[in-house]
Amino acid sequence: MRPSTALTIFVAFWCPDAYGGELVFQSEIVQGALILATAAPEAVVLVDGRTVQVDDTGGFVFGLGRDHSPNLVVEAQFNDGTSAQRTLLVRQRHYPEQHIDNLPNRMVTPPAEVRERIIREAKNVRAARSHSSNASHIRGILIWPTSGPITGIYGSRRVLNGEPRAPHYGIDIAAPMGAPVQTMATGIVRLASELYLSGNTVVVDHGNGVTSSYLHMQNISVKENEMINQGDVIGHVGATGRATGAHLDWRINWFEVRLDPELVAGPQSEAGPSTN
Repeated sequence: MRPSTALTIFVAFWCPDAYGGELVFQSEIVQGALILATAAPEAVVLVDGRTVQVDDTGGFVFGLGRDHSPNLVVEAQFNDGTSAQRTLLVRQRHYPEQHIDNLPNRMVTPPAEVRERIIREAKNVRAARSHSSNASHIRGILIWPTSGPITGIYGSRRVLNGEPRAPHYGIDIAAPMGAPVQTMATGIVRLASELYLSGNTVVVDHGNGVTSSYLHMQNISVKENEMINQGDVIGHVGATGRATGAHLDWRINWFEVRLDPELVAGPQSEAGPSTN
């Protein structure tokens, strides 16, 4: 298996009067991206007014959602009392529309008797994505969980059986039924459960609020609170939940902010995880 590599764009701002007052952004500033950045140790960093974790080396990460505004404000307060504020331009994206037909009506418009279950499960998913440890697994090279044609892309506006629905927030990878699904990076399993809409679902916490999710699997082979390593098999490709065929819906979040897996991990490699 050859890991994916992403195009990295470095943008550095230097604040000469501040101790270690350098802000370095190691990712393209674009909607859907996970931004890897560095300030100074012990700096207090705010992104659009939201305080983010800064590790002992000054590293921090944050995500930009599908519809982030054209401007991003990053503030840093350094431990000598100085501060810096920068407004960065966020590249805007245009998203296609995807029509999916022949879904069971109960999956497009769930019956009243399952709506309470859907609400409860959505709350559990949000809780799984709310953890904020100091682990830095997300800063390494990431791998795709499986390989195959991409049949659904991040951000596309979905029309299900002719009815407009929420955008798609992951990447759909068409892979053979039963193909192994591997975790993109080391982390802790925060959710491993069968859900009404997403079927057999696993959410893995990689640290600093970054999680990856794996939906519609045939089965689940890990348990909640289990520590797993990059490349560990967490299940197999299936068609459970709201699905029309065998595929993996792979998602990445920064807390509640939904990110584009292809931007975060880089393009799909020519040789992905084994499907044997």
